[in-house]
Amino acid sequence: MNLNLGHEPDEALIVRTAWLYYMDGLTQEETAKRLGLPRTRVVRLLSEARGRGLVSITIQQDPIRDVTIEAELARQYDLDFCLTTPPTELPQRSNDTALTEVQGLLARRAVGSVAANLLRGKLLDSKPMIVGVSWGRTLEQMALHLSGARNPKAQFVSLMGSLTRNAASNPFEVVQALAARTGGQGHFLPVPFIADTAADRDVLMSQQFVGHALALASSADLYLISVGELAETSILRRQGMISAAELASVRAKGAVCDTLGSFFDCNGELVQHELARRTLAVDLQRLRGRDVVLLGAGIEKAQAIGGLLRSGLVRGLVVDGDTAHRLADGAQGAG
Repeated sequence: MNLNLGHEPDEALIVRTAWLYYMDGLTQEETAKRLGLPRTRVVRLLSEARGRGLVSITIQQDPIRDVTIEAELARQYDLDFCLTTPPTELPQRSNDTALTEVQGLLARRAVGSVAANLLRGKLLDSKPMIVGVSWGRTLEQMALHLSGARNPKAQFVSLMGSLTRNAASNPFEVVQALAARTGGQGHFLPVPFIADTAADRDVLMSQQFVGHALALASSADLYLISVGELAETSILRRQGMISAAELASVRAKGAVCDTLGSFFDCNGELVQHELARRTLAVDLQRLRGRDVVLLGAGIEKAQAIGGLLRSGLVRGLVVDGDTAHRLADGAQGAG
C-alpha cells in the first residue's frame, strides 16, 4: 500500500522511514514505494536519521577483536585495558595521501563506535557521573555513535577551551552532543584553546566561570582524550591555531605529540614550550592516576600515540586495528 506521506512533518517522516528500512527489513526501493517517495529522498532521510542519532548501528565485533594485540599493548604500556577494532587491511603507503585519509576516516568511525559502547556501559547504571572530554574527530564520532545511554545524572565537561566556532569536533559541540544523547548536563569553557599571549591566558584563567568549569573537570570520574600528531595534517595546523613556524619550533624541541595543550617527546617526557603557556586547559598533572582513556585512530598517529602512552598518563586505550599492529610491532616511526 502506498501511504503517500510526502507532506508528513520531517521528524515523523524520518522516524517512519528508518523504522520501515531497519526494523521491517524493507529495501530502500520498497520503503520509497510504501511511503510514496522518490528513492533518493529515502536515502537522504535514512542518512539524516543516522546523523541525528535516531538510528544507531552497532556491530558486535568482540569475536574478531585481536585479543593478542590488546594484551600485548596493555602489557607494553602498562594499561588497565586496551580495545582494538578490526584492521582495515588497506595497503599502508605513507606517500599515498588519499589512501591514508580513507584509512583514517574508517579508523575514526570504528574507534568512535567502540568508545561509544564503552561509555554507554559506564552510563547505564544511571548513577551520577562526571565525564571530561577533550576534542577531535574521533571523539566527534564517539558522540555520533552514542545512543541508548540515557542518564540525566551525567555531566559532561570539556577539558580545554573551545576551538573554532563551526568545528563539529570542538569540545563545545562534543559536550553538547553527549549531553543531548544522554539527557545529562553539558559544561564547557567559552574561551579560546590558545590565547594570543601568556598574559592573556592568565587573565582568562582567572575568570570565575573558567575556574568553576576547570574545578568540575578536575573532579571527573572518567576522562576521554585524544592525541595530536604535530604535523601539517594535524587539526592544530589545519584550523590555523598554530603557525608553521610554531609547529617547527615545538618539533625542534623533540615533541611528537600534544594533548590538552601539553607536548611530549617519543619517550613520553614533557616538552617545555611557550605554546604550552598560552593554552587554556585542565592541569594535566591532575589527571595522573585517574581513569584516563585515550581514543587513537589513524596510522599517521602511531608515533604520537606511542609517545603519549609512554608518559604514563593513560590508563585505557581504544585504537584501530591497523595502528594497534604498528604499535605492537614497534614501528611508530622516528621524528
